[in-house]
Parts: sequence; C-alpha cells; structure tokens
Amino acid sequence: MPEPMRKEPGAASLADRRWVLLALTCVGAFMAPLDGSIVAVALPRMGPALGLTYGASMWVQASYLLTMAVLLIPLGRLADRRGRMHFYLAGILIFTLGSLAAALSVDGTTLILSRILQGAGGSLLTATSAAIVTAVFPPGERGRALGLNVMCVYAGLSVGPPLGGFLVDHFGWPWIFLVNLPIGLLVFGWGWLLLPGREAPAEGGRGDLPGTLLLGGSLLCLLLPLTFGSQWGWTAWSTWGLLACAACLAALFLRAETKAEAPLLDLKLLRKNRLFAMANLAALLNYMALYGIAILTAVHLQLVQGRSARAAGWIMLCQPLMQACLSPLAGRLSDRMGSRSLSTAGMLLTALGMGLLAALDRQAGAPQVVLALAVVGIGMAAFSAPNTSAVMGSVDRGQLSVASAFLGTMRVMGQALSIAFLGGIASMRLSPEEWQQLLHRHGSLHASGAFAWGYSAAMLTGVLLALLGAWASLTRGARRAG
Repeated sequence: MPEPMRKEPGAASLADRRWVLLALTCVGAFMAPLDGSIVAVALPRMGPALGLTYGASMWVQASYLLTMAVLLIPLGRLADRRGRMHFYLAGILIFTLGSLAAALSVDGTTLILSRILQGAGGSLLTATSAAIVTAVFPPGERGRALGLNVMCVYAGLSVGPPLGGFLVDHFGWPWIFLVNLPIGLLVFGWGWLLLPGREAPAEGGRGDLPGTLLLGGSLLCLLLPLTFGSQWGWTAWSTWGLLACAACLAALFLRAETKAEAPLLDLKLLRKNRLFAMANLAALLNYMALYGIAILTAVHLQLVQGRSARAAGWIMLCQPLMQACLSPLAGRLSDRMGSRSLSTAGMLLTALGMGLLAALDRQAGAPQVVLALAVVGIGMAAFSAPNTSAVMGSVDRGQLSVASAFLGTMRVMGQALSIAFLGGIASMRLSPEEWQQLLHRHGSLHASGAFAWGYSAAMLTGVLLALLGAWASLTRGARRAG
C-alpha cells in the first residue's frame, strides 16, 4: 500500500491551502507543454525575420523538448531533496526569463539558447507540479486534483497551435513568448506569498553526478536521431551511431545506478514496483499514439480534404474540449472506483477513436471527423488523470518529484517517438518533391492519395499502440512485485 500521509514542516499550512496551490501548479502544468507546441505555427514568420535555416528551425523546436528530457529526472530528484515549492518557483522565474530572451532574439543562435533556458524552466515545472499536488492532497481527493492538473497539461498541448496562430496574425511572433511574462510574474509573486518560511527537504544525501551525465547523454543520443532522422535519413551513419550510443549509455547508467550510494533513480521503482513501471509504460504508449493525431489530422483536413486552416482548427477543437471537460470527472471517479479500470477503458476508447480516424476517406464529412476526435478525447480524459494518480500514489512521499519527472520524461519521449514513427508512416509513400508540393497546396492527386493512405496506416499503428497501452494498464497489478 502507498505510504500514508504524514506531516512535514510547513506541510500543514500548505495542505490547508491545497486548492489554492492546485490553481498555482495548474499554471505551470499548462505553460510548459504550451511552449512545446505553440512555436510550430510561428516558424514561418520567425524564419525570415531571424534568418533561420531549415536546420535552425528544427532546432528551435527540438532544443526545448531535448532540454526538458535531459533535465527532468535529475531536477526532480533534486527537488525531492531540497524542497519542491522552491524549485517550482525557480522554474517559473527561469521560464519567464527564457520567454523574455526568446522574444528579444535577434538571430537563430540567441533564439535557440533562449529556448534551452525555457526548457530548463519547463523541466522544473513539470517535475514538481504533480508532486506538489500529490503531497498536499489526501488520497481521497488526489484523483480529482490531479484530474484538474492533467487537464491543464493536455490543454497546453492542444491550445498551443491555435493560440500561436492568433497571436502571430494579430500581434507578431514575439508575442507567443511575451504573453508568458505577466503570467509568470504574477504566479511567482503569488507562490512566494504561499511559500512557508522554510521548506524542509524530503531527504538528504549526495547527488549522483555520474548517473546524471549518463542518463542525460543516453536521452540526448536517443531523441536527436528520432527528431532529425527524417532530415538526416534513417539509414545514415549519424542516425544509427547515435542510437547505438544511446543503448550503450543506457546500459552504463543502469550498471552505475546499482552501485551508486545515492542513485539518481531508484531502480526498484522499475524492478519491484509493477504499478509504477506499467503505468509509466502505458503513459509512454499513450503519448506515442496521441501526439501524432493533432499534427497528422490537421494536415489531412487541409491538404487532402482541402479545408481551410480555420475550418480545420474548429474541427480539431472537439478533442481538447472533451479532454478538458471530462478529465476532472475521471479524476473524481478514480477516487471512488480505482484507476485501473478507468485507464484501461480510456486506452480502449482511444484505440476506437483512432480506428475511426483510419477509416476516413478523402470525402469524409466534418461530423464523421468530429465524432472520431471526440471519442479520442473521451478516451484520453478517462486514461490520463487516473493513470497519473496511480503513478503518483505508487511511490513514497520522498520520491514524488522523481515520479512526476519520470512521467514527464515519458511524455517527451512519447512525443518524439510519435513524430518519428507515425509521421514517418504517414509520409512513407511521398517523395520529398511531392511532400513539398503538397505543403504548398498544389500537389498532384497521386500525392494527396499517397498521404491519405499513409494517414490511415499511421492511425492504425496508433490503434495498436493504444491497445498495448490498455494491456499495460490492465495488467499493472499491485504496487510491489516483490
């Protein structure tokens, strides 16, 4: 059974203000994924203004997610030892400064460096947000609270592109970053007033520098080829060389962690805590299936069906609306009936929705698309909050930030894998010339037909991923395996 709630210095006053703290952490849960998705729509305007090459444009996107992936677990570990609220507020401040620097960028180099700073702040927010909520809410309210927190994560992922388009069209590209400034300063001041005089660390001990370097290097070598493989070529030596380095560094990391005095990641969480391991596997499969839906469906609606960007945006809105409306309800239900059945049913509904998307043809009407996306949204809402509650409830209180960071790492890796696998499948029948023609809206019937076939194949692959996620949720078992 999970460790019962116990009072820590400063914890009582924070628990008394837990709903205010939930609102505070929901801002961070929204901002970090938002800035991972908002930039894509602004790149066509940012490129000419800053003289970005194609490679630099990809780095503007990748540098943020790569930084988060590398730093999430080390910073989560440090937050558990030094105080989560302090680290959350530090994340708000760093993220806000990075946003200001990005808005003032004069070339590609300064923009990429600013995005790295934003990623460092975003990793602090992601590593601590769910951990703070879990620490201050009793088990009977945890699912409901995390449902609201998870709702903000998915809202950030989904709202980014339409919000970015609005800001770029009406105010210019710097405003996708400047909009973060008043929010960040307000939340920092608000959180500072809530912070207890001295927040006690959850545990002592030294850091694990070798483990940090090995894990960071492994994730970097894994995500770089997944992000840039389509540009480098999947058979290029750089792609396979980095993947081989990722495997070697991961093996060295696992070996080092078994001997470390204060390991970065307690491997017992993966070896003996079946609930933690399988729920995180389900989350990885969930993000692998989900992240490609928004990108590929938007392309399908505009370039295959010939709809306007505005019409595609309205159609796409039904999925995040379902998630936003139903995630808190799913969280409350998980408090009453447990999380396993809900998360399993959620992944099955996601598989059904992706199957409906795979069945779309070039003449499919808007109601058919809306129905499929709504089913996906309902499935995601049923899965996300209960699964997050299961992960956070499966660890001891001294490991809450590490658990939150590990879950965040699964999200970033799932996003990269979704783009690599589903995106690669969707475009596999298109030559580079046909893809460029399709992007400029004067592709041939053969090109649009090739993408339509690839889109259906990608959605069917997503069905398989969602079914595997349902299996992971259903078979996760009790907290400890032995």
